[in-house]
Order: sequence, then structure tokens, then C-alpha cells
Amino acid sequence: MMAQPAVRKPINVVIVEDDNVTRKVFSAAIESEPALRLVGAFDSVRPALEWLKSTPVDLLLTDLGLPDGSGIEVIRACVGHWPRCGIMVITMSSDDASVLACIEAGAAGYVLKEAGRVDIVRALMELHSGGSPISPVIARKVLSQLRDAIPTFAEEDGRVLLTPRETTVLDLIARGDSYGGVARMLSVSVGTVQTHAKNIYAKLAVHSRGEAVFEAQRRGLLRMTALKARP
Repeated sequence: MMAQPAVRKPINVVIVEDDNVTRKVFSAAIESEPALRLVGAFDSVRPALEWLKSTPVDLLLTDLGLPDGSGIEVIRACVGHWPRCGIMVITMSSDDASVLACIEAGAAGYVLKEAGRVDIVRALMELHSGGSPISPVIARKVLSQLRDAIPTFAEEDGRVLLTPRETTVLDLIARGDSYGGVARMLSVSVGTVQTHAKNIYAKLAVHSRGEAVFEAQRRGLLRMTALKARP
């Protein structure tokens, strides 16, 4: 007898998207791909959370801005119930805080909504294959965040080196700005500013804002114009 060819299981996909037209476009795209099977489509957080409690899923496609909460809640619930599920965010938002929060919650893909129908299917297949589909503008933001967070401690002559972003954060802190104020000025999250401050403290071997300013001034790391009173 000839061996029967192995039957591939369909890849189960769930969508969480509040815009009816967009949800229908995504659904049609998924249903047009034989390898994918749409098993759920929701317009808000609450029904998606209830569904995820009992129904296995291979891929999750979610928006962030939902009428009863954030897609990040859905991401966290999916990771908790189905840790092997591939999660992709598709949204209009490209701000640093949203991107990092989604990645920290468990998303492996982040695509902006200008992607077309074919791109969505391709991105989902890439995600299921172990890839991380990310829009170029989002990839640039992530790389920038990683680059800013890489600590560089000293040159051969012993001088402390700060990254350009750390230097800016240090100047603003020395001027008296709060972490929240620095975050707003630099268009980043407060958590990102705190990470920069932590790296600065480590490089200067200090443990507080006051010590950091004093040590940075002693080492000539501050740009004096930054210490002038704010307008």
C-alpha cells in the first residue's frame, strides 16, 4: 500500500479589531489562504479574553485601541493561556511606549495598518514560521531604543563615555526636569528615561540624581547651557 500523505493541520487565527470594515478585510484575507483558518473575530477586549480561556489558537492578530481597553490586555491573556501562540499587533500607533509595551507583553510582530491585504497574510505566515514581521518604521524605533540602552563605560584613558541620548537625559535631569518631563520632551516612555538614568548612575558609580549631577559636573560631562533655568 502507498503511504498516505500527511495532512497538515490548519493554522488557527483569531482577530481582535474594533473597526468593522478592517476586521472584515482581515477575515477575508485569512480565509483566502488555505493554510490559515479563522476561528474567532472580536471587536473588543472582553469577549476576546473569555474566548481565549478555553479555545487554543496558533496566531493572534490584535489592534491596540479597543473600545473597552487595550490590545495589550489581550496579548498578556493569550501568552498566559497559550504561550506558544504567535502574536502580531496591527495598529495605527507607532509611538515608542506602545511598541515597547507590546513587545514586553509578548508580541513578536508589529505592523502598521497601511499594510495591504496580501501583506497581512504574508506577515501571519512569517510569524508562524518563527519570524518577526515588523514595519520598517517600527524596526527603526526598536533598534534606536536598543542602541541607546547599550552601556559604554570608559575609554582607555579612563574617561566615562555616555551615549548621545544619555548625555541629553543627564543634561535635562541636571536642569531639574522630572523623569516625566524628560520623557515628554524626548517623546519616549518614562520607563525608557529610567533605563537611561540607571545606566548613567552605573557609569558614574552613583546612586542618586544629586550624586549623578555632582559627579558629572566634576568630570566635565555636563553642558553648562543645560543647567540654565527653564524658560
